[in-house]
Amino acid sequence: MRILTLHSDELKVEAKEKAVKIAEDIKNKKFEFNEALVVFVAVEKEDEAAQKEVVEQTADEIIKVAEQVHCKNIVLYPYVHLTNEPGSPIVAKNILLELERALKGLDVSVAHVPFGWYKAFKIAVKGHPLSELSRKISAVPSGKEEEVTGALAQEEKVKSEWLILTQEGKVIPADEFDFSKHENLKKFYEYEHKKVRVSEHEPAHVKLMRTQEIADFEPGTDPGNIRFYPKGRLIKSLIETWVTKKVTDFGAIEVETPIMYGYDHPALKDYLERFPSRQYIVTSSKRQLFLRFSACFGQFLMNSKMTISYKNLPLRTYELARSFRLEKAGELVALKRLRSFTMPDMHTLCANIESAKKEFINQFKLCMGCMSDLGFKPEDYEVAFRCTEEFWKNNTDFILSIPKMIGKPILVERWNFRYAYFDPKFEFNFIDTTNKAFALSTVQIDHENGKRFDINYTDADNTKKHPLILHCSPSGAVERCICALLESNSQGILNGFPLWLAPTQVRLCPINDSFVKAAEEIAKQFEDAEIRVDIDDRTESIQKKIRDAEMEWVPYIIVLGEKEVKSGLLATRKRGIKEIKNMRAEDIISEIKSQTAGFPFKRLSLSKYLSKRPKFV
Repeated sequence: MRILTLHSDELKVEAKEKAVKIAEDIKNKKFEFNEALVVFVAVEKEDEAAQKEVVEQTADEIIKVAEQVHCKNIVLYPYVHLTNEPGSPIVAKNILLELERALKGLDVSVAHVPFGWYKAFKIAVKGHPLSELSRKISAVPSGKEEEVTGALAQEEKVKSEWLILTQEGKVIPADEFDFSKHENLKKFYEYEHKKVRVSEHEPAHVKLMRTQEIADFEPGTDPGNIRFYPKGRLIKSLIETWVTKKVTDFGAIEVETPIMYGYDHPALKDYLERFPSRQYIVTSSKRQLFLRFSACFGQFLMNSKMTISYKNLPLRTYELARSFRLEKAGELVALKRLRSFTMPDMHTLCANIESAKKEFINQFKLCMGCMSDLGFKPEDYEVAFRCTEEFWKNNTDFILSIPKMIGKPILVERWNFRYAYFDPKFEFNFIDTTNKAFALSTVQIDHENGKRFDINYTDADNTKKHPLILHCSPSGAVERCICALLESNSQGILNGFPLWLAPTQVRLCPINDSFVKAAEEIAKQFEDAEIRVDIDDRTESIQKKIRDAEMEWVPYIIVLGEKEVKSGLLATRKRGIKEIKNMRAEDIISEIKSQTAGFPFKRLSLSKYLSKRPKFV
């Protein structure tokens, strides 16, 4: 089922002629409605197997919107054009009428526009932020309920207290805090408090990922699975290499574990009940498997077979994990919220809560370093710290140290009980152009899985003990890193990609074909220095070549003509600097190498000649 809700001042409809044989019989052909929530409804093929359930869920969604916009009048408008997979007319008609009956029992006034007619209509939409919303409702027939973990169910019951914790140690109820100097913190609090995850508008990165030829939607697969073009694959690969080195330099050992596991393993089944996520389910012969949503259980099963001494602690295990989560269709957003993603995932075994807190602080600093490498300063992201009332009471000094490290106020969510295995956790959150937040770096302390997976270490007194476990993704999902980079460009936080991630670091623009040979010789100097360089050898004006390079966010643009070839001084435009500077190739190389020192290098797989590159978008 797909719906489009329009909060409207008025709707005028005129039925023209029947479109299907089972069209409703009507006496009047003109209809007029005032002050109404108009709901355009498209019944889909998948709804036929779950008619009762889709009616109930759609009614709930409509009521939620009606309550948000404070409207008691609802008009259902059958509109098949919202979907590419329409259900049969007879089922669609039945669902529409059942939906009207369901809504009438919910203290609202309901009407519907005739089914099965070609209609002319005129609508006046109010135009406030919630006046236009769309929803995709996917229902499961009774007896085939989707797997929902105990943690997800508990998450619905937990009570949260929202606080602002300042770097001076002040604890202020969030609804009493002065956000005048903290606009993004206010947006983050409102996003978290209201828990509205569906985007009303398309965030900026959706367009940018295509125009920059980074990534795109793949219609041949399940929603939430993205394809990457060569430039995007390069950026993704560089981030993967960088974060892996960052974590192994921090002291983690790198492993690899399977991407699917069986429900029949007792520890896994129990763990799934405590993890707030939904899984992809795979059937192999008669065995039911699920695709992993993180590297947790693969590493835990490995840890459980290891011989570990207290001298080995803290013991850090890391994997760059291809992961899968069956997020709700209506919450999927390009690179921000996916069903398959790449998660740098580190787990650290600690002897006790004091060593776990010390490691938590060290990993917080590691995460800050990751954000810095990506070009983000602390003012560019918001910090959330989440814990139970019990943890807060027993660890006040530890908690007060968190905002001091970041140097600004943070949002605290304090739970009345622990609904999942972790307590506490933090995340670094980025606010996109739709004022929605998404988490990047995160660390959490796990109190359950050492025992659940029978992970043991031998203590100094020669007794076996279960460790506490820290879960850490120092950068967050790789796709979300790219999302944050694109979103930050639309907000003016960054100006292009960080130099080490730029698909093209230097572009040579010969003014005509006679200077392509000279460009090739100069390009070799950059290539030998491991700098990504390409040549715009197209038969375009130099103005267009420069403009196209700027649109591609190329950091160094060099115009090459007779004067430059003779003098060896290259007319160089640096991104973000208006002044054109004459520089020698070796000086440009030295400057780039100093700015990219310590970061990985890979070559772009596209031809260095722009004339030979295909277009992907």
